[in-house]
Parts: sequence; structure tokens; C-alpha cells
Amino acid sequence: MAQDDAEQPSNASETRNTRLEQQHDGENRDGRTSIADSVVQKIAAIAAREVSGVHTMGSGVSRAFGALRERVSGGSGTSTSSGVRVEVGEKQAAVDLDVVVEYGVSIVELTRTVRRNVLNSVERMTGLEVIEVNIAVNDIRLPSEESDTNESSRVE
Repeated sequence: MAQDDAEQPSNASETRNTRLEQQHDGENRDGRTSIADSVVQKIAAIAAREVSGVHTMGSGVSRAFGALRERVSGGSGTSTSSGVRVEVGEKQAAVDLDVVVEYGVSIVELTRTVRRNVLNSVERMTGLEVIEVNIAVNDIRLPSEESDTNESSRVE
């Protein structure tokens, strides 16, 4: 009986500390850090856009709504996290991306590079383990489409 008492923590504070040590396996026991989904979304979006060959992010519908929202609200650009969906847990995250690629770029190589860049950026900045980065290539940007967007609008 005395041996059992010796193994048990003597007060509530020690019990709590023991429980935290078991839960966090030696991680910081000074408090808890939570990371919002929107933070992970922005990190993933920026990391994906850093890769040469990614023209834009989002499906055609989300890009159209983004452009409409920009005109109505007078915003200064599309949403930072357009085309990015995430699931964030306490220790892990999963990322889904919708991208439009430039014509002529190897989609296989591009998606491999985007996946690696997103995974490294999210893990480095948040400490979360990224369990998957799913990429949907929704469109390809043709060189002829560049001249269409450079023409000025008839109406302002």
C-alpha cells in the first residue's frame, strides 16, 4: 500500500503535470497553441503560388465569384486562400488545392513541386504534420488567353 502511495502524485498540481506529460510527450507544458484553419490556408496558398507554372488558384466558379466580390467591394485582389481547403487537427493537417497551370509546364513535375513546397511550408511554420496535399488541376492557361486579359475593358 505504501508503495502505491509513493507512485501516486501527492497533490492535484502534480497529477495535472503528469497527465500533461503523458498527453504531450514532453512538449511545451506552459500552455496550448491552436492554429486557425485560415492560417494554414494562407500558408498553403502562398506556398503553392510561389511555384513557377502555377497561373492561379481556384476553380472557375470560385475565381468568378472572387472577381465579382472584388468589383462589388472595391477590394484590392482576390482572396489570399482562394482554391485552398484545409482540415486542421491538433497535430495534423490535410490540404486540398485547386490550381490552374501555365501551358507547356509538366503537370506531373509542377504538382510534385507544389506538394513538396506546401508540405514543407506548413510543417515548418505551424509544426503540424501534413498528412496529405491533394491537388486538382482544373484548367490550363494558354498563351493566347494572355492577350485577351491584357486588353483594356470598354467600360469602367
